[in-house]
Amino acid sequence: MSVRPITIVGHRALEQRTRRVREVTSDIRTLVADMFETNDAADGAGLAAPQVGSRWRLFIYSCADSAGTVQRGVVINPRLERFGGIELDEETIEGCLSVPGEGFPTARHRGARVTGIDLEGEQIVVEDEGGVLARALQHEVDHLDGSLYLDRLSPARRREALDAVTDRGWRAQGILTWDPRDLEAADV
Repeated sequence: MSVRPITIVGHRALEQRTRRVREVTSDIRTLVADMFETNDAADGAGLAAPQVGSRWRLFIYSCADSAGTVQRGVVINPRLERFGGIELDEETIEGCLSVPGEGFPTARHRGARVTGIDLEGEQIVVEDEGGVLARALQHEVDHLDGSLYLDRLSPARRREALDAVTDRGWRAQGILTWDPRDLEAADV
């Protein structure tokens, strides 16, 4: 296992739709193990394959559900169902490892369910309503569809986020990745 660089807003990998995984190979297993290692190093709630430069349709998650229990897993070829009303709580800040150091209130459905397969090729269902996990499921599937949470913000807030990333020097000189092992330098 190894920690991989995380792509930053503006990186081409974050703007493309992902490809369906046809078979769980040793390369896919290595990618998933590396993604867990990377997410843990960055103290993230989840990580989608495009965030480490891969085009495969999969994500990992490691965050609390509505009961406060930390859930951890991988979903390959997820299909997302949203339910419950759309909520925008100014107190609930959503962040993203690809927009390091920033967070903004983001409208999301209260509940989410993803269906897909695990590393053994078995069907799985992951569901939550009202917890961080519900938000993370929606957030990670957005990544797989080539979208960032910034796309859900008002134009003014989106500009604020992009300006902050630029001000931090994240996109200076064409550098569009960061190493989560260097969190102090990342100022995340």
